[in-house]
Amino acid sequence: MSSGEQSPSGAPKLNERILSSLSKRSVIAHPWHDIEIGSEAPHIVNCVVEITKGSKVKYELDKKTGMIKVDRVLYSSVVYPHNYGFIPRTLCEDNDPLDILVLMQEPVLPGSVLRAKPIGLMPMIDQGEKDDKLIAVCADDPEYRHYTDFKQLPPHRLAEIRRFFEDYKKNENKEVAVNAFLSPETAIEVIQNST
Repeated sequence: MSSGEQSPSGAPKLNERILSSLSKRSVIAHPWHDIEIGSEAPHIVNCVVEITKGSKVKYELDKKTGMIKVDRVLYSSVVYPHNYGFIPRTLCEDNDPLDILVLMQEPVLPGSVLRAKPIGLMPMIDQGEKDDKLIAVCADDPEYRHYTDFKQLPPHRLAEIRRFFEDYKKNENKEVAVNAFLSPETAIEVIQNST
């Protein structure tokens, strides 16, 4: 068949369809700007996952392209204790979207969107700059969705989160300070101030 011919079913051949789609400009949603924060925000927000629970790879959003790119492999022998990402359509003092750590049973692939319920805030200073992290639970995970405050979590879970962020940059000779966890109300206020 020559160019433009059809298959026996009458549809253009696969190669023609592929070439046709390549000649049209593709429009891809930018996860930071084009995904909604969520209809129930600030109490339940969308989270774009950058880093999978259990990963030693630090991914981050490429602000220009909207792609999730590899930033580095962690220098320490630690892994992310929970899925980590950002809340779309937010902006913080560091000119990045608002960071969020989402507790749930399973790892979620980078680039996925999930619904998260903020239960606290972990104030953090990363190399002298404010870099707070929202602590949340997956609103659609039956094991975690009933939590409404970080104080309801087992103490070991909070210690694990704190220790990860205190240690994950030590072998890079970068200083991180984690302060006392703050209330869900403070987390909600931070979301409201970043939109």
